[in-house]
Amino acid sequence: MTVRTCAAVTAILVSAGCGASPATPAQPGKPVNVKAASMKEGFGTMERLAQAAKQEGTLTVVALPRDWVNYGEIIDTFSDTYGIEVKELEPQASSRRSVDAAAQLKPDVFDLTLDVAVSAAGRFAPYRVQGWQDLPDHIKDPAGAWYAAYGGYMSIGYDPRAVPAPVSFADLAKPGYKVALDGDPLRSAAAFKGVMAASLQSGVPQPRRGVELFAKLKKAGQLTEPAHANVIVSWDHLNAARSAQDADSWKVTIPRDAPLGSYHVQAINKDAPHPAAARLWQEFLFSDEGQNLLQKGYARPARAEAMLMRGTLDTEQAAKLPVAPGAPVLLTIPQTDAGKSYLKKEWARSVG
Repeated sequence: MTVRTCAAVTAILVSAGCGASPATPAQPGKPVNVKAASMKEGFGTMERLAQAAKQEGTLTVVALPRDWVNYGEIIDTFSDTYGIEVKELEPQASSRRSVDAAAQLKPDVFDLTLDVAVSAAGRFAPYRVQGWQDLPDHIKDPAGAWYAAYGGYMSIGYDPRAVPAPVSFADLAKPGYKVALDGDPLRSAAAFKGVMAASLQSGVPQPRRGVELFAKLKKAGQLTEPAHANVIVSWDHLNAARSAQDADSWKVTIPRDAPLGSYHVQAINKDAPHPAAARLWQEFLFSDEGQNLLQKGYARPARAEAMLMRGTLDTEQAAKLPVAPGAPVLLTIPQTDAGKSYLKKEWARSVG
């Protein structure tokens, strides 16, 4: 992934990836294939896809909080644009819960962390959105099972009235900082990645290092709950959204020595009750409009670089994103698994 210095688009900008061979378009007048692996192959045109989705009438989503990366506006815009009811199930569910409960909840689509998506790839229906070529190879499954829609950096949000701006995670151990993670790192992806960001040393995760920092904070009485904290370690889009509400009382920084990034990926349920609506939803999320709506929620669109080159990226909103210190460190699946294993053994004993 490349990060360019132009504009303030220090989003997780990506270099274009290689796509698959063009599919044969469906011919006008022929029946649509609602389970096709691309819009052209199954529907021929976006109009026919939209018509098929409207006939289904419903889209069922799971684990999409309305205050997460602007999903409330995204869902409402999709529903209003296409006349499709969106059923929102278990907004606070985790990625793992979304997949594990799919047989019961019957969602059409998923929004997942990368590790969960990779482990569950066999449960998804392959589909390549029209913006497939704009997505780099390392954030999409070659077979089209899953593909990243947006990303973010782990960040430090802080109250500038109470503490000086931290330059690194090590600064949080200084007197005066009251620090909170965004949940329990044994259960919350955001909290886990917060510990892993603090663990980075020369771009390499050292789980022991992260646990030791938070154990030190706990011992000093500086590790607390978010309601009592003047520092919260969480995704930059969450801290940025809070800062946008009141910049005088909340600011956000991404430590230069810990640029940990992550993507959320999309997938279609292989057993989606509304397969055309599921495909239309993906096309909407990856359209210029959908990507800009995600950015409005302070996420970093996966197609940002291609959109910037074409002049379709909302650069005014891009300039409001927290300044990224450089290319993000992306944990590999083995690194993620090793980190989870270490925390499972050591977090309760060392931090409690």
